[in-house]
Amino acid sequence: MRIVRGIWKLLVGVKDLMVLIFMLIFFGALFFALSAAPNPASAGSGALVIDLDGSLVEQPSEPDALGTITGSNPTAREYRLRDVVRALDAAATDSAIKAVVLDLERFTGGGQATIAEAGRAIDRVRAANKPVLAYATGYLDDSYQLAAHASEVWIDPFGAVLIAGPGGARLYYKGLLDKLGVEARVYRVGTFKSAVEPFTLTGQSEPARRANQALADAVWGSWRAEVQQARPGAKLAAYVTAPDQALAAAGGDPARAARAAGMVDWIGDRVAFGQRVAALAGKPGDAGPGEYSAIPLDNWVAGHPAPKSGSPIGVLTVAGEIVDGDKGPGSAGGDTIADLLLEELSKNRIKALVVRVDSPGGSVTASERIRTAILAARAKGLPVVVSMGSVAASGGYWISTAGDRIFADPATITGSIGVFGILPTFRGTLEKLGLSADGVKTTPLSGEPDLYRGTSPEFDRLLQTGIEDIYRRFTGLVAQSRRMSPARVDQIGQGRVWAGSTARAIGLVDGFGGLDAAIAEAARRAKLDPAKVYALPIEEEPGWFGQIIANLLRDGTPTKAAAPADAWTAMIRRPEASIAGGLRELRAVADGPAIQVRCLECPIPAQAPPPRGDVSWLTLIARLIA
Repeated sequence: MRIVRGIWKLLVGVKDLMVLIFMLIFFGALFFALSAAPNPASAGSGALVIDLDGSLVEQPSEPDALGTITGSNPTAREYRLRDVVRALDAAATDSAIKAVVLDLERFTGGGQATIAEAGRAIDRVRAANKPVLAYATGYLDDSYQLAAHASEVWIDPFGAVLIAGPGGARLYYKGLLDKLGVEARVYRVGTFKSAVEPFTLTGQSEPARRANQALADAVWGSWRAEVQQARPGAKLAAYVTAPDQALAAAGGDPARAARAAGMVDWIGDRVAFGQRVAALAGKPGDAGPGEYSAIPLDNWVAGHPAPKSGSPIGVLTVAGEIVDGDKGPGSAGGDTIADLLLEELSKNRIKALVVRVDSPGGSVTASERIRTAILAARAKGLPVVVSMGSVAASGGYWISTAGDRIFADPATITGSIGVFGILPTFRGTLEKLGLSADGVKTTPLSGEPDLYRGTSPEFDRLLQTGIEDIYRRFTGLVAQSRRMSPARVDQIGQGRVWAGSTARAIGLVDGFGGLDAAIAEAARRAKLDPAKVYALPIEEEPGWFGQIIANLLRDGTPTKAAAPADAWTAMIRRPEASIAGGLRELRAVADGPAIQVRCLECPIPAQAPPPRGDVSWLTLIARLIA
């Protein structure tokens, strides 16, 4: 017994020690996170430093708290576009800000329309006669689109400017499904709804190829027009069409090639760049080489909260995949967004509503849930203006039909007015494994959809009829909202995706402009002075624990997933991102609702799908492969 008691005391001691260690780690992390919070008092005079060590988004998603703290799930930081634009606009008129620094060393990008809106804010800073300096070791499409708006673009001597433009390959699964004996039953409406083609073809159809090429050309044209306007002296066309010749002419030096083409202004390391900024913005008394008086973005935002004087204009954000039920920021949960709006309407304080949409769509029922809540705002007499971000297609456009007026960017990807559904059947797979299935029925729908033996003709007709009904409703909503005939909507619909520049010409959007233009329009429709209103975000505020995690990310802890600094590595990693995006696309279709209004031709963040506890048909295929 003495030995047993000794072992028990030892186990209790080990348990107490583990609890003590855990508490020390927890409170240490808590103290570290709180001490890392932005300090408004430290925002003095100098250069506003916008260090985009992550991506630029409409609405940051909730980070994985446990994964961030333990480091098991590294999380890259997301920067809210609204905060960056507000900081730039405030800096343009603040005498304490002598210059703005864009540190794009590890900028992972954002939607083209999102970056364009930030670029317009940079233009306003320059219009106020304040210098804006950009620095990076290497620039790709997204980072250069933003840097082009700076008054001085710097590059590291070992850097490069690599512009690829939109386009590339996507995965097609038909060959794999055939080898596994899986038949993908496809139900759709829309000639151009090529989202289902990877399951039925080994390559894109000619109608899809023509539509996708037209979309890529339009988006690429918008990018080139924006960059050329921002840097009229750059030899952009020659540089992007023959980069190898530009490199050869510079003796094989990528940085010199970029400067010779006018893509950058200066070649220098961090010290030289810092000395240039110090000459403009000053430096502290004990500054070392390359140091200057810097005001971090987080400190500036914390010290300059959004104005709340005047009449409130509600801003409802629909960002990410549209899904049923409740969902945190970064994903558009139908119930969450609708409940937030209805709760705000019950307070009777907003004078108009702006709906910011940045979503490729998803669930039909969730899209309709959000649209119905927006209609409740219109029923109260509130003007509703829609502001499209980088993507507002399929379900995103479904929601947009509730607006009185729609604003977009020329690079916005929209349209995709079509409906589809996919169901797999495993009869061929079972035969390959020597298995078979049989059973009895009492009605035509007994056991349907029968994934073992194949769906019945009655079920196929029912689902196809349901999809055609959703398409009729979709085109009917568009026809009513855009004052078009159903035949015209069907003509420009059919699942085709359009760039904002074309969408305006065919009547899917009303005008070009960002969120500020939409707020000003909403104010005018509410008979208010646009200069005397303020944006009131309609969204959930993060809890105290979420703020701690945000502070951990803000401080740049080692748990953050770092992006490569040089352009060569970033470009070489693009195929990995493409594969991750393709797998996420496949998962979105496999695990989504039976009937979907989703645009899979639209760009999506290239990240792996989160783990799920349920078993989808995609999981079954993966297990069969294993």
